[in-house]
Amino acid sequence: MTFGVPQQPSQQPSDGRPPRRGGRARKLVPLGVAVWAVLEIWLLVLVADAAGGLTVLALLVGGVIAGSYVIKRAGRRAWKRLTVSLQPGGAVSESAPGSGGNGLTMLGGLLIILPGLLSDAAGLLCLFPPTRALLRKGLERRLGRPAAPGTLGDAFQQARMSRPDGKVVQGEVIRDDQPPTPRQDGPQLPR
Repeated sequence: MTFGVPQQPSQQPSDGRPPRRGGRARKLVPLGVAVWAVLEIWLLVLVADAAGGLTVLALLVGGVIAGSYVIKRAGRRAWKRLTVSLQPGGAVSESAPGSGGNGLTMLGGLLIILPGLLSDAAGLLCLFPPTRALLRKGLERRLGRPAAPGTLGDAFQQARMSRPDGKVVQGEVIRDDQPPTPRQDGPQLPR
C-alpha cells in the first residue's frame, strides 16, 4: 500500500555513511532496564530475607490489586471526561486547577502493578499530588509544551501525518491489491 506521498531521497552525510539512528539512547535504555531489574530482584531478596517470603508475596499481590484499582479509576475518569466533552455544549471541567490529565496517574498505577519495590515507590511518586505536580512541570519543561490534555480534535490533529518541516501531507490511499474501479465520467476501458 502506498499513501500517495513522494519518497524523499535518502539524506546521507557527505562521507557516504548512512545517518546514525538512536545513538546513545539506543545503548543506554536497555542497560538502564537491566540495572533496574537487577536492583528490583536484589531488593526483593533482601526483603524476603528480613521479613519472609510470604510478606514479599503479599506485597506483590497487594501492588497488583492497588495498581489495578488506580488504573481503573483513572480510566473511568478519562471516559467520563470524554463523554462530557463529546456532548453538545459539554465543556470539560477540571476537578482541580492543576489536575491536568490522567497520564501520570495511569503511569503510577502501571508502575505499582509491575513486580518490585522500586517500581512501587516510583508509582507512588506519580500518585502523590505534590510530586505529581513536580513531575508534570518537569515534563512540560522537557517537552516544551503543556502536558494537560486537549480536546478530541487535538488528538486527531496530532495523529495526522506530517513531514519533518511541519507541513501536513495530503494524500490518498492507493491499494495495489485491488483493480482500479472505472470512473463514471471518464472513458471506459475495453474488457
